[in-house]
Amino acid sequence: MLLRNKVAVVLGASEEGGTGWVVAEALAAEGAQVVVAARRQKPLEALAAKIGGVAISCDATMQKDVAALTRTVSERLGPIDLAVNSSFVPMIGSIAELPDADLERSIAINFTAQVRFVREMAAAMRDGGAITLFSTFAAVQPVHARFAYGCAKAATDALVRYAAVEYGARGIRVNSILPGPIRTAAAAHIYDQPDIQAAFAKEIPLRRVGTPEDFGRAVIALALADYVTGVNLPVSGGIHLARTPRPDEVAAVAGVMKKQ
Repeated sequence: MLLRNKVAVVLGASEEGGTGWVVAEALAAEGAQVVVAARRQKPLEALAAKIGGVAISCDATMQKDVAALTRTVSERLGPIDLAVNSSFVPMIGSIAELPDADLERSIAINFTAQVRFVREMAAAMRDGGAITLFSTFAAVQPVHARFAYGCAKAATDALVRYAAVEYGARGIRVNSILPGPIRTAAAAHIYDQPDIQAAFAKEIPLRRVGTPEDFGRAVIALALADYVTGVNLPVSGGIHLARTPRPDEVAAVAGVMKKQ
């Protein structure tokens, strides 16, 4: 067990089969004491029971909630060693049409909440700890109708570099993961369609859509890589080197499937 007795916090872990859920399972499997947090308490408690962890309700957009999460973890388990924020809202809409309220919500959850998470976790973290934030490959590669999400996560990637410098003297490493297409439970209705999955996979150099387990392994790798900080790491099968299928290509595949 590579993370025995380490205290880990995973924010955004209430979707069974989702990235945060699987990251928490992976950390626990390596021996970490894992605290899982999100807004929905009931699924958190189910996950905590499964991995022998602790469930704490927390709205990532609320400063008081994130501060309370940090305080509770410190009081119960002591200094934090690892912190992961996988919470996000994939706001959809074009520059021309997205309402300002949706733009502001995207910034609040996909960037501002990350700033608060870094600030609070670092303050309660043991020297030599690691913070991992989830970004998206849409931050560096434009994806149709994802400008608000991609831009907010691009700000998160810049935050990672600033935080790596600010907290480096304490040995705290701050990195982000940029996922490509992921077959989570929430996205299964898309990727369970073989032709659509194939349309994405043919654009990915490794020729498959990612799974939450891929990101669990990446989080553990960053937790153990004690000379790596300030990195925006694509975990995308290489799609950052290629492209995603165009909307018309996906629509064409979906149209063919409906006729069959």
